[in-house]
Amino acid sequence: MTIVPARFVRQSTSGALWLPRQVLLFSGHMIDAPGRTPPRFPPDKEAIAAKKIAETLDELGAKPQDLGLTQGACGGDILFAEACQQRGVKLQLLQPFEEPLFIENSVVNGGESWLDRYYTIKHKLDTPPLAAPLELGPLPKEMNAYERCNLWLLTSALAYEAKKVLFVCLWDGGGGDGPGGTAQMMEEVKKKQGRVIWLDTRKLW
Repeated sequence: MTIVPARFVRQSTSGALWLPRQVLLFSGHMIDAPGRTPPRFPPDKEAIAAKKIAETLDELGAKPQDLGLTQGACGGDILFAEACQQRGVKLQLLQPFEEPLFIENSVVNGGESWLDRYYTIKHKLDTPPLAAPLELGPLPKEMNAYERCNLWLLTSALAYEAKKVLFVCLWDGGGGDGPGGTAQMMEEVKKKQGRVIWLDTRKLW
């Protein structure tokens, strides 16, 4: 199926269409639920991940002229979103489900503190989170919701020119718990010959 780029239009201070200097696309592990076996992103490693993501954005010179794209799940997504907003990067959240279901599936399972942080991020957005079912229509039977969202994120990033896109991933190099995880996003970015910055969690902790 054809995935249409997300429809969020921003204007510069002069009233012209705003175009980002670079697009920072992020995907990464959610924080582990209690008792997850084997552990993948334990809560006690959050500070390490946050520091590495922040350092990466600084190395890329992230600033208000840039755009950040991610879903907003507890763990890597929220750490990336917070780091973007701290640097003035314009942030947009694209999600596989309508927001209440996304929050249930991908935010509160990390604990109530992640929900508070999610809402803090949301309240600073220029454009509210966009949901694939509302923007793209019903999910095709042959497609997984997370797979579609990954393609939507990538298509939306590439709409600003492939040379502007940098994919940052917090990943252990393994498969996910189901379709549509970071592994799939990595594969799709490579197909488009995109630039990848891999924060390999096996080397971080």
